Amino acid sequence: MANEIYSKVEKCVKAIRKVTDFEPRVAITLGSGLGNYAEQIDVKCEISYSDIPGFPISTVPGHAGKFIFGYVGKVPVVCMKGRVHFYEGYDISDVVLPARVMRRLGAEILFLTNAAGGINYTFDAGDLMLINDHISLFAKNPLIGQNIDEYGTRFPDMSCVYDKELREIILETALKNKIPLKQGIYAQVTGPSFESPAEIRMLRISGADAVGMSTVVEAIAARHMGMRVCGISCISNLAAGMLNEPLSHEDVQKAADKTGPLFEKLVTECVKKF
Repeated sequence: MANEIYSKVEKCVKAIRKVTDFEPRVAITLGSGLGNYAEQIDVKCEISYSDIPGFPISTVPGHAGKFIFGYVGKVPVVCMKGRVHFYEGYDISDVVLPARVMRRLGAEILFLTNAAGGINYTFDAGDLMLINDHISLFAKNPLIGQNIDEYGTRFPDMSCVYDKELREIILETALKNKIPLKQGIYAQVTGPSFESPAEIRMLRISGADAVGMSTVVEAIAARHMGMRVCGISCISNLAAGMLNEPLSHEDVQKAADKTGPLFEKLVTECVKKF
């Protein structure tokens, strides 16, 4: 199985290299409703996921489904405009395949973003949260199975998944640009159903500040391959049981759209310093 995964990643890389030899330094993954950030990039090349043999295709509204290669300032980047999720029915190795492909294309830093539900009572819809750590107990670990030695060690250290230096840059950039930025722990669950109030209470007790259906597995795969990782959550709604109203994906997208300008500015100014 490990050889199959390795072969699939390499085939995707080979297909991309037939189109472009662009070598990114920073990889950016855009979450639900955050796809407009791609407009901030000086684009040199775009490749649809559907044009890459074996590459998983996004099926969720708000996820366009293509790689964008270009520059943010003078920094070469590859941007995922849309990601795939475990709840779409993909194997976990396919969910993290894009992160592995971006690493093999040359990216040294993975900047993850997502739309998340706020668990911390001090959070409001529209807040941005710097991810300091994560809880991965509720998501399938992408490293299960035979280890791919070409990518990393069998038992990778996860004591500091989210790079301290990158986090400091993000905090300083937010302060300089007067962008309010919370900090906290992100928990990934499988979805696609939103969490129950009881599950949110459990996650809060466990120390989580926000919850979503992505990011953690990608961060684990990236750290396994030696990438430096950082992440920001857009708090698109307060989680189940915190407000007397139902949750919907449309509300998630609307909140992300509203926060878009601040998010775009923060990511752009941070990437220029990476």
